[in-house]
Amino acid sequence: MDDQDRQFFDEQIEAVLALLPTQVRDFMNEVPLIVEDYPSPQVMRQMRIRHPAHLYGLYTGIPRTKRSVEQSGVPNDVVTIYRLGLLTKARKRGGGYDAARLYEQIRRTILHEYGHHVGLTEQDLRDLGYG
Repeated sequence: MDDQDRQFFDEQIEAVLALLPTQVRDFMNEVPLIVEDYPSPQVMRQMRIRHPAHLYGLYTGIPRTKRSVEQSGVPNDVVTIYRLGLLTKARKRGGGYDAARLYEQIRRTILHEYGHHVGLTEQDLRDLGYG
């Protein structure tokens, strides 16, 4: 991934973050959002993903609805989104990227992953339009 693609992506994510609902931004104070270029080979094996562009984001942690005091000492929750997958989704046929499509896909991915943090299932997220 070149610097120009990374910069374009980062401009879009900044625009998304500025307009997220307050409740989601509050969750981000508890669960950090990390942006990586692509998933590691370990994450790809764990998620059974064959190509790194097929994964947009990942919530790692214990959803709020399943937490208990007996789970102290577990690693902190984190949401990771992947530039490669999101940029690939927004690529135009003739080259370049569709900024509006990238913006919307970043937004959906962030809301999807933080939805897992609050205990929403994949079906719940699909029903809400974030599947």
